[in-house]
Amino acid sequence: MDATFFFDPVCPWTWRTSRWLVAVAEARGLDIEWRAFSLSILNGGAIPPEYAEAMTASGRALRLVEALRAQGRHADAGRFYAELGARTHDAGNPPSGKLVESAVEAAGLDDAAAALDDERWDEAVHASHALAYASAGPDIGSPVLMVPGAERGIHGPILTEVPGGEDALTLWDNLLPLLRMPAFHEVKRGRH
Repeated sequence: MDATFFFDPVCPWTWRTSRWLVAVAEARGLDIEWRAFSLSILNGGAIPPEYAEAMTASGRALRLVEALRAQGRHADAGRFYAELGARTHDAGNPPSGKLVESAVEAAGLDDAAAALDDERWDEAVHASHALAYASAGPDIGSPVLMVPGAERGIHGPILTEVPGGEDALTLWDNLLPLLRMPAFHEVKRGRH
């Protein structure tokens, strides 16, 4: 794998970053490993009631992501996330069980759909989350990006919009050496 992307599908910032990474992967022939990062786990399960349905849907989706990863089906996990993000973030809908199931069907993953409700995958979700958090934390959220040859991952990059064309590649080309530099720690701006 050329990059490992840990994500919670409920996060709109993560969605933008994932679309940037997919564009870079297509342009550069990179392989992406898709892994679970749970904002619910990060927050100790303390979810405000207005986000409960979305976080439950996200948890189900992350089970499937880890089940696909265990089978080496990285492209399938990426296709599932693309379908889910199109139905949620692109369409302006909060994640729901129905949208997760619709994304599974659209991605052609009916053979793996049982993982959505299989609590045995929760351990893998927790392990994936712990790996991402240990790699880039503390004080982080979704997404986390790891690349081979780097001692640590990073939270982000956080993007306000998906850069296109040369800007997407420039961001990747400049981020890669920073990720691999042991002395590099953080670049940050205040949010607007």
